[in-house]
Amino acid sequence: MKAIEVNQLSKTFRVKEKDKGLKGSFKSIIWPRYRDIKAVDQISFSVNKGEILAFIGPNGAGKSTTIKMLTGILYPNEGSVSVMGIDPKKKRKQLAYQIGTVFGQKEQLWTHLTPYDNFKFFGAIYDLSDQETETRIAELNKVFELEEFINTPVRNLSLGQRIRCEIVASLLHKPEVLFLDEPTIGLDPVVKENIRSLIKQMNKEYQTTIFLTSHDVGDIEKLCKRIIIVNHGKIVLDDTMEHLKYHYLNKKIVELKLKEAADFTDEDGITVKKSKGSNIKLEIDTTRKKINDAIKFIDADNIVDINISNVPLENIITNIYKEGGKKGK
Repeated sequence: MKAIEVNQLSKTFRVKEKDKGLKGSFKSIIWPRYRDIKAVDQISFSVNKGEILAFIGPNGAGKSTTIKMLTGILYPNEGSVSVMGIDPKKKRKQLAYQIGTVFGQKEQLWTHLTPYDNFKFFGAIYDLSDQETETRIAELNKVFELEEFINTPVRNLSLGQRIRCEIVASLLHKPEVLFLDEPTIGLDPVVKENIRSLIKQMNKEYQTTIFLTSHDVGDIEKLCKRIIIVNHGKIVLDDTMEHLKYHYLNKKIVELKLKEAADFTDEDGITVKKSKGSNIKLEIDTTRKKINDAIKFIDADNIVDINISNVPLENIITNIYKEGGKKGK
């Protein structure tokens, strides 16, 4: 079953242009000029129920505009959207009972209230009975381990504790789809891992479809099996994480600690990324030279230590942004 279906979706904004100078300012009032900016340009994709999807791109790529159309905040100029069989444009209120949203940079909880009081408030908003609300609070309290601070005012919570409460507030009404926008932003590494574990557990236990946007590669790599990359309003790549790594990980990083310095500058397929005395960092292009052949050029008796790794996923995604996803086409 498809949780989200998007077909040829487009959104254009009309922006007023400013003329420079005093005369230009007067003219712009009498005869204003406008230009159209296409934020989303005929994108199509679908998301299966229970899937965790990463929807990423550089700033201004059209991510937020797409999410706003999926949740009914903005209406598209062209194309169609269906979320759990509901058209957000026509039935936004009905859709609200089927989705949840968590924005890492925006609070939805009342900071002077405790998490428990906030949850009671959200239960009333979603027309849950007192018994249903209490049952859900108890269930989510156990899963997200809120017991220590559930009766502490939100303003006194750490950022990690607040994010956990934000997620719980969005899950009280058992949404079919959860939109997570930068859920781990500003968190320290340990808390990030805890939040990621909770998201995976939530997806596994409740089969909640998760639509994730994040600039944190750790979120993408550890949570998602599929990734959509958008740039300039268009989808430049829609692939599984496994295929993404297979198609783009054609380079290996070899870090060497040698007894004596060595020169690799003339070897085809080998790029010296860093060289400091006997410590050398090489990049091997495996389309031009197999890793085994590259290692043969290194004198084994000269090696003190060696480490072979993939190019970081963050670098791969950055290159896709720059190239416009040509390899993914």
